[in-house]
Amino acid sequence: MTPEEDTNTTRALQGLEGGSSARLQAVLALGTTPDPRFIGKLIERCAIEPDFYVRDMLTWALTRHPASMTVPKLIDELRSERAQARSQALHTLSKIGDRQAWPAITRALLTDADDEVARSAWRAAVVLVPEGEESELAAVLATQLGRGERETHMSLSRALIALGEVIMPTLRAAMTDPDPRVRQHAIATERLLRDPDAGFEFAIEEAKRVVALGTTGQEG
Repeated sequence: MTPEEDTNTTRALQGLEGGSSARLQAVLALGTTPDPRFIGKLIERCAIEPDFYVRDMLTWALTRHPASMTVPKLIDELRSERAQARSQALHTLSKIGDRQAWPAITRALLTDADDEVARSAWRAAVVLVPEGEESELAAVLATQLGRGERETHMSLSRALIALGEVIMPTLRAAMTDPDPRVRQHAIATERLLRDPDAGFEFAIEEAKRVVALGTTGQEG
């Protein structure tokens, strides 16, 4: 690193403590000129950064560094007591896409009590899951059917659909669940798998009608 680059980096690190615009520019600079010395600082900032756009830029900056240096540190963050640290680390791991991180995507994270953490874990899991382990992942994701509000429902449906036809046995089982919310969510997800253009709102409304009529909507 040249003296000029070193000065720019020092200025960028100071900028991380400024207003949101200054922080955005600082992270952009740190990602434009990657330096492994500051990976820890970027990850540290992920855990506390309040601005969505700055967090997104932090993820981008981390993807600019070697995965061999970022992935182990991000995995360490998954054990943090701070929900945002776990969520942002999962999001970044999904963007890096290094499957060495797969063992760190635990059932505890996939069922995390914090919705943002769980949703980030679902997205990371479908990116990182090794070939042949999709059914096992689908079974864990299916335990979350009916959870939370619309946004959480959509995130889970998208994650399941990304796994493909392998989810069908799990969805069929969920369509007979005693909880009507689980049945609705399973039916809506199956509708979207068959017809991606239907839209989530249409699928969930149709699923509500099916559940109200007391059928699963399965054919044959």
